[in-house]
Amino acid sequence: MTTAQLEIQLIAVVVAAACALPGVFLVLRRMAMMSDAISHTVLLGIVLAFFVVSDFGNPLLMIGAAAVGVLTVSLTELLNKTGLVKEDAAIGLVFPALFSIAVILIGVFARNVHLDTHMVFQGDLVFAPFDRWQVLGLDLPRTLVVMTVILLLNAVLITVFYKELKLATFDAGLAAAMGFSPALIHYGLMTMVSITAVGAFDAVGSILVIALMIAPPAAAYLLTDRLPVMLGLSVLIGAVGSILGYWVAHYFDTTIAGSMVMMIGVLFGLTLLFSPQRGLVALARRRIRQKWEFSQTMLAIHLLNHAGTAHAEEESRVDHLWEHMRWHPAFAEQVVRYAERKGVVRRHSGHLILTDTGRNLAQQAMMH
Repeated sequence: MTTAQLEIQLIAVVVAAACALPGVFLVLRRMAMMSDAISHTVLLGIVLAFFVVSDFGNPLLMIGAAAVGVLTVSLTELLNKTGLVKEDAAIGLVFPALFSIAVILIGVFARNVHLDTHMVFQGDLVFAPFDRWQVLGLDLPRTLVVMTVILLLNAVLITVFYKELKLATFDAGLAAAMGFSPALIHYGLMTMVSITAVGAFDAVGSILVIALMIAPPAAAYLLTDRLPVMLGLSVLIGAVGSILGYWVAHYFDTTIAGSMVMMIGVLFGLTLLFSPQRGLVALARRRIRQKWEFSQTMLAIHLLNHAGTAHAEEESRVDHLWEHMRWHPAFAEQVVRYAERKGVVRRHSGHLILTDTGRNLAQQAMMH
């Protein structure tokens, strides 16, 4: 493995981790569309700042992008508070307007600089090792330095303001009652998202950064309800998907950023299918189990209702369940076998006898 390959993978991991941390709170707040808006509109801040300094390495670009990101949030909320449009419609009005202004400015005034549509949509991760900075005597890729600083900044801010972020995310009303400002926390989070988006802009572009912010946290959300674990899993999923994406791109000789997002999407898809609690497979198995448990309970209630009556012998026959319960004979046999395995009923001379377990099950069901 060459030094450039190692650096590209390291940059990919740092970018994914930096995007995943604030992305967790976006997912929990159900603000994925806002990340989409910010990742587009920060381009306007980059363009305007570039016109002032004419240097892509100048920190003013990040400040301008963050300011436009906050402007996006402010304009969206301003429109939403009018009551005339909903939040999703407000986002759909604000971010295309700001993004289109940026695209027009690029087309008219920045045709000869490295700020084209390829950079905007895909980034240039493959060229990241060639743009280098001298930091503490080390010769490092600029993107690696910038994203490492952003990753550490996000980690520090989340650690320091963890309780405030958690409280404002899950109960903004309680946060306000306790003296915290949910609005201030909200704008602080959006500033973090804006800075992260512009930092990742060179590496993966404005479109793919959305997936890096949303897909790993969404996958982590399917795996756990604990916020600290969710943060760790989100970073881990983003890092693993980035490394896998690099090698997929290397094998097929295609875009690295696109492959990163594809593999993170694959990891999300696997999580969606096989998550122990929330996965589609687990949900399907739970529905099947509930179906048999409900049928078993109905059988127990049926037997209890007719116990000790003149029709008890007839009603306890398996072949009679079709007439009373309207169950197909094959299904009725399956329910009886399930109930036998659970110790709810037992067979005797072709009839069903309710066990103590079955009697308790039926009585509890009837009480509810």
